[in-house]
Amino acid sequence: MLYHSYETQRSLLHPLSAWSEAVAQTLLNPLNPLSLVPGAQRAAAAFQLAHRIGKGYEKPEFGIRSVLAAGREVPVMEQVVLRKPFCDLISFRRYADDVPTIKALAQQPVVLVCAPLSGHHATLLRDTASALLADHQVYMTDWLDARVVPATEGEFSLTDYIGYIQAFIRHLGADNLHVISVCQSTVPVLAAISLMASAGEKTPRTMTMMGGPIDARRSPTAVNSLAMRMSYQWFENNVIYPVPKNFPGHGRKVYPGFLQHGGFVAMNPDRHVNSHYDYYLNLVAGDAEDAASHVRFYDEYNAVLDMDAAYYLQTIREVFQEFRLATGTWEIDGVPVRPQDITTTALFTIEGELDDISGSGQTEAAHALCEGIPAARKVHYVAEQCGHYGIFSGRRWRESIYPRVSQFIRAHDGERAA
Repeated sequence: MLYHSYETQRSLLHPLSAWSEAVAQTLLNPLNPLSLVPGAQRAAAAFQLAHRIGKGYEKPEFGIRSVLAAGREVPVMEQVVLRKPFCDLISFRRYADDVPTIKALAQQPVVLVCAPLSGHHATLLRDTASALLADHQVYMTDWLDARVVPATEGEFSLTDYIGYIQAFIRHLGADNLHVISVCQSTVPVLAAISLMASAGEKTPRTMTMMGGPIDARRSPTAVNSLAMRMSYQWFENNVIYPVPKNFPGHGRKVYPGFLQHGGFVAMNPDRHVNSHYDYYLNLVAGDAEDAASHVRFYDEYNAVLDMDAAYYLQTIREVFQEFRLATGTWEIDGVPVRPQDITTTALFTIEGELDDISGSGQTEAAHALCEGIPAARKVHYVAEQCGHYGIFSGRRWRESIYPRVSQFIRAHDGERAA
């Protein structure tokens, strides 16, 4: 009933939100005499804030139209190269009309960015993809909102997630591939590559893991503590709901995105309240740049997706309660997950000093697990004064972290060919 109640509330707020936006625009219109009334600017700002709070947020676009690559500005187009029921493998195609540039782009390293499936859309990694496109051929996992996947497609589990990653790696060709995993995706990506190594398959040239819970026992955060404190049955009974009938996936059991969003906000409520108040003050002061920055951030932050219940509950149990990867007890369809079998893939782990989602040492734990990789092919980096989102987005990502990632990829890109 909670999901149905939420949708009912959202339907009721929609016209109020639209009306608030219309009133705000009316008060800001210089042709309207009311715009000259003292206090009109403040009233308009209040209505705009009400609109932002009450509106629905759909999946944003990546919006990467062009990038500077191979010494020139080249256009970029998104293309789906492989479709699966719960995920699209997309490519950011860069185009040029002269032979030297075409050859230069084609010779750049191929990178698969594995976006997390943890409540937000893959567009959260827009900045990640934009930076990588300057020097790499970029592919990315674009996970679908579970509520739009018909129930006839069956459940989607963490085991299925691992199978998807393996399928994408095989499709692109492991020999010439570098895999970057962010946050939640680090665990299934390491499992996928471990299973491929154990089976004697070729594995990617490098794997870069950024801010993920490889071993959630280390420096547990509020997110980890909740998963450890509550029982599996509590999650099953309190956060799993069927999708309402007004969506293609009606009847599918999911962990709703709005609950995940509520959890994000509850971690730092004062920060969000202050951010919205600052947005109001910026509107009153006519500071369009700061107001636009607020809008861009929350258009992304507030756009959430549902996760299939099977996937969510399996992740809670195996990653955050039983720590099966870290303890060496994880099996996928009866096959043990053995990171120690990876020998030819170089490893780069990245953590943020101020990360409040994946605590210090959680990602670094991959080094001890991947004991078959020579020490000379392992790198660990801690980004100072950097929070969770700053690892893959924003100024610190672009100026401090991305150059290291690119250098690491290029250092190992030509090894097998040589």
